[in-house]
Amino acid sequence: MAEEFEHIVREYQDKIFRLAFSMLGDRAAAEETAQDVLVRVWKGLGAFRGESSLFTWIYTITRNTCLTALSRVGPRQVSLDEPAPRREAERRAAADWQTAAPPDAAALLNRLPAKYRSVVALFHMQEKSYDEVARMLDLPVGTVKTYLFRARKSLAEELARERIRKGGS
Repeated sequence: MAEEFEHIVREYQDKIFRLAFSMLGDRAAAEETAQDVLVRVWKGLGAFRGESSLFTWIYTITRNTCLTALSRVGPRQVSLDEPAPRREAERRAAADWQTAAPPDAAALLNRLPAKYRSVVALFHMQEKSYDEVARMLDLPVGTVKTYLFRARKSLAEELARERIRKGGS
């Protein structure tokens, strides 16, 4: 079993971290959650019956662990009408304005609502089908397609804003 777990760590630790980061939006929390997930996988490995793929099982553990972490700290979304978040948003926008490089994919994904980030991460980054994403997130296939459409639209708008801020490049 130790050898199998070592294989799981090598194969899935980066995927676990990326999913945790996309859901939590915080590197430290994602690292902590990824470690927690690996402990849960180790403890539950003997009970894994293979009724789903190993990835689906690990994904479900990761998603549920992230949802638990989010429920403990409450929602991370804050109103930009509040002074502190508005100042931080303005500071980041000013910093973005000064940098010549376009935003990386992780930064753009982080700007999406969590429900869209999860769908985009699974569909585009993990290359799962609509049906697989729907099963993994316990959503209807139509909702997955809607979330993907809205996420793509939002990302396109964000890229357009970035180009305008960068001087139309």
